[in-house]
Amino acid sequence: MEIVIIGGGFAGLNLAKELLDQKGINVTLVDKNNYNFFPPLIYQVATAFLEPSSISYPFRKFFAGKKNLQFRLGELRKVIPEENKIILHNGELHYDHLVFATGAETSYFGMENVKKNAIPMKTLNDAIEMRNTILKNLEKAAICKDIRKRRKLLTIVVAGGGPTGVEVSGMFAEMRKNIFLKEYPELNTTASNIYLIDGGDALLAPMSKASQEDTYKALSELGVVIKLNTRVIDYKDDTVFFSDGKTLETKNLIWAAGVTAKIFEGIPAESYGRGKRMSTDTFNKVLGTQNIYAIGDTCIQLTDENFPQGHPQVAQVAIQQGLNLAANFKMMNQNKLLLPFKYNDKGSMAIIGKNKAVVDLPSPKWHFNGFFAWLIWLFIHLVSLITYRNRITTFINWMIAYFSKDQSFRMIIRPNKNKTSTTDEPTC
Repeated sequence: MEIVIIGGGFAGLNLAKELLDQKGINVTLVDKNNYNFFPPLIYQVATAFLEPSSISYPFRKFFAGKKNLQFRLGELRKVIPEENKIILHNGELHYDHLVFATGAETSYFGMENVKKNAIPMKTLNDAIEMRNTILKNLEKAAICKDIRKRRKLLTIVVAGGGPTGVEVSGMFAEMRKNIFLKEYPELNTTASNIYLIDGGDALLAPMSKASQEDTYKALSELGVVIKLNTRVIDYKDDTVFFSDGKTLETKNLIWAAGVTAKIFEGIPAESYGRGKRMSTDTFNKVLGTQNIYAIGDTCIQLTDENFPQGHPQVAQVAIQQGLNLAANFKMMNQNKLLLPFKYNDKGSMAIIGKNKAVVDLPSPKWHFNGFFAWLIWLFIHLVSLITYRNRITTFINWMIAYFSKDQSFRMIIRPNKNKTSTTDEPTC
């Protein structure tokens, strides 16, 4: 049985791992990156509290010595279902079963200026670009004599009040308090505001009311300016335009406001549902196809009675669907009945700052906040990293950051795009 998996995130990698050493099953995982990374912690890379290697690991290193698992670096161009074949940018592959585990990408809701000028927060590349941008703007502000321009360089606007928006806002607030004024004494006389914007009436909308209120209070105490029932509708000429008619000047608009799935050539248009997600049956088979499956953020499944509008696009859904589909491939190989997917909601959480987090557990309905919730968040995210090496290095970096209130990863490192220039001096 030749199984091709497109995408090596939570869903794809857990599916591949579960099929390790299965007789009669051969797996090829295709990804446009040669590494797996842990999305819940990319904001810590973006704010220079973790190195990229702490939350990422090469696929080939992970697959080394695993005889029935192969990796292919490639980007999907087209599916030809009638030939059981996919076309990559660098070749083609044949399959018996094709699995889409391609996750989601940033959605800008059709706002081209925002897409062009905002800083996304979805991939490891985005995180590194955001780190470089923020650090370069701090260096520019340090030598800028124009107060208005300096304030624009220091103002940070975060669009999106979900976990990513909350966590990155809290991290910047902690950095402003413990790092920026100490390392940039030139900025002591200039205010640096952090704004968190959301179109709904509460932060962390899917979580409990208690978590929403705790988060609002904790961020406000950290000095984050929260604007609810407000949407970003444009961003041009270093000015953010809001739905309430107000504007704000900034060089730093961080976009964490929405995601959308991807559309692939060869998959019937009628197979897509809301948010461009592939509609699947209870076994995660894409509707309108014979041997194509979708798991994780890229699919929407309306057959789970507890989630009639589809499952949330979170890591646990992706992991559980990957494991369930792996079990079903084993069943197919043995001509046994397949297992329908049913999501087991294990709860949700978000970190706000040092010693501050919120945790909701569904059964029983428990809510935690403060230091204990913070410890739960640390533990869950630590054990969820892919290898022991990632866990150890992340734990060490967290301990250093906790006791020192600092890290030493604030280097501006990027490829030299202009080969004729050896410098990139900050200017005001």
